[in-house]
Amino acid sequence: MFFCFCKDTSFRKNFLPFTLYLWDILADSNEYSEESPTIRFKPINTTGMIRQLGSVAVLFLLLFLSESCSVSHQTRMAATSFDNGEYFKSIAAYRKIYTKIKGRENKAAIQLKIAEAFYKTGQYRQAESYFKSAIFKDPSDISILLRYAEVLRANGKYDEAIKNYQKFLSHLPKDERALNGITSCKSSQELLKNQTLYKIENLKEINSRWSDYGAVYPGLIETELVFTSAREDATGKKKSAVTGEYTTDIYRSVFNAEKKKWDLPKRIDESLMINTPDEEGAPSFDKSGNTLYFTRSVSEKGSDAKVGIFESTLISGSWGRPVKLSIGRDSLLAAHPSVSRDGTKIYFVSNRAGGFGGNDLWVAEKIGESKWGEPRNLGPEINTAGNELFPFIRDNGELYFSSDSHVGLGGLDIFRATPTEKDKWKVENMGSPINSPGDDFAISFYPGEEKGLFTSSREGSRGDDIYSFLLPPKSYGVEGSLYNKETGILIEGASVRLIGTDGTMLKIKPDNASFKFKLKPGVEYLVTAFKKGFLNAKASFSTVGLDQGKNFVFRIELTPVDQPINVDNIFYEFGKWDLLPQSITALDTLVTLLKENPTVAIELMSHTDCRGNDAENQILSQKRAQSVVDYLIVKGIQVGRLTAKGYGAKVPKTIDAKLVKTYPFLKKGQILTCKFIEGLKKEEEREACHQLNRRTEFKVISSEYREKYKEP
Repeated sequence: MFFCFCKDTSFRKNFLPFTLYLWDILADSNEYSEESPTIRFKPINTTGMIRQLGSVAVLFLLLFLSESCSVSHQTRMAATSFDNGEYFKSIAAYRKIYTKIKGRENKAAIQLKIAEAFYKTGQYRQAESYFKSAIFKDPSDISILLRYAEVLRANGKYDEAIKNYQKFLSHLPKDERALNGITSCKSSQELLKNQTLYKIENLKEINSRWSDYGAVYPGLIETELVFTSAREDATGKKKSAVTGEYTTDIYRSVFNAEKKKWDLPKRIDESLMINTPDEEGAPSFDKSGNTLYFTRSVSEKGSDAKVGIFESTLISGSWGRPVKLSIGRDSLLAAHPSVSRDGTKIYFVSNRAGGFGGNDLWVAEKIGESKWGEPRNLGPEINTAGNELFPFIRDNGELYFSSDSHVGLGGLDIFRATPTEKDKWKVENMGSPINSPGDDFAISFYPGEEKGLFTSSREGSRGDDIYSFLLPPKSYGVEGSLYNKETGILIEGASVRLIGTDGTMLKIKPDNASFKFKLKPGVEYLVTAFKKGFLNAKASFSTVGLDQGKNFVFRIELTPVDQPINVDNIFYEFGKWDLLPQSITALDTLVTLLKENPTVAIELMSHTDCRGNDAENQILSQKRAQSVVDYLIVKGIQVGRLTAKGYGAKVPKTIDAKLVKTYPFLKKGQILTCKFIEGLKKEEEREACHQLNRRTEFKVISSEYREKYKEP
């Protein structure tokens, strides 16, 4: 007889059936009638009773052992499926086991396995609920906290994720994955807010309700896509124990120019050279589009799947028999190939020895006609303790890949690695909208252009979907409007000139007081506005070093020369003429204005309020005007262009429309005489008027200094 020894007694589960069976035995030993439902006990046959009870006990023991052994066997089978990466199969098995076992710790262990399986297959929402329940049932297992934090981050719950990362770090303070996870959570909102200029689109006519991913262009053909899919018409006609979907095949779709959409995808070949009952996927092409590299996973019962990279050549319109690449000494696991444009290097994924943990990116160089040298790990700038997948090498030398451990938005993010020196890389997150809180991976580019394809499980996708992306060409421009600085009114009839370091020299005379120019990248520009009766005004800007297109917008204010111009924010000590440091900004603005108008000569005027002695006010204002002139001379303005004039309180301020907006108790045209000010009832209004009278102004007295000014 076969005996199984198990820890789980399943006593409560088997006790009730046993009791009912025992009652049946007792009932059979006595009389019972429908007319008199009372049981009449017969004299008990003790020997027979013992025999029957003995039979029951044996039967109970067998049922008990059978049930316990069944659960134990199912648990071992589920664990084997999980260890073999058959996550979909293991989820179904563990769910059945969960209904049969007892004890919080036992149930927590099963829920943890289910959560891990969901996590491994990128089903983060399902994983979250199981991790949460497992923690509730067994809070002592700290290993759950890290995965739980990761799925929370993948689901966009950044604050909750940080709390769980911190709990995990309280036990393992230097864990790189948790530290990166916290950094990712804190930067995610910024990445989502500051989106790049990429435009993305879900290719709905290609995508199915099954997983579709890893799309690429075959060479220079942009009207054709080749990708991986687990759709229903797969060659294998069976479902994967890993994903629960059909085994993947490689498909092809052609863009229908007449219908302006992609045709229904078909398997890349019908001869079963490429697609087989096993898994095929992650296609990649050489620059001609005639050589196909792809991953094939061959499952053999009782052993791990053998994953390798295969190569096939297109001959007379048909794909030849694929040949497995021999990469280095150990080619047990190699996947996700990407070949450099010159065909001399192949980048791929492997978990071989010598990595940094999980799956790493490697590169091997071609030696001879069809042999590849020993692979080289791409190093710690790219590879982490987590998983790096789906490399794509561009023709400009940039390497793109996906990672679940670099700082990102959640799940898998797509990264750009730029070579800086030998075996060194600068790694950058591609940002939103390329990346999202879901899984984003398997990016590819059309040669020489900022457009391509990638895969995402983001909200709005049906599982893994293929998306296209395009970076619109960088465009640069400048526009603006011309205003009277004193009145704030638009100026009609002015001229605008654009000057660039590339030799640009454009001049327009806008009719609507607004201007607009197209610009070029990498150029420094100067825009100048001028009109008779106004001082020139300028604005400088540059497109040098801009990573993205930009439109510059300016409000250009021209200063009229037919009236005194107030110089705001000129400050002195009380009763003195020494300039205070707060005046420097306003004075430097005046310096700039005079340098932009080199033929202009001005009179610098200083005014006081009407309080105090007239003679003293006159002297004070003259000295204050001179102190401003002295500052301008020090800054390089010619002495002959400057005249200092103090007016004391002789010329009170006249209110214009602009000042009325700031001081609504005043009226346009009002002169701030002492009599008017003293007639105001509120102290704060009187003080505001005195402050308006204490001012520094200038007026243009000549526009022909040294030589007649030639209009630009």
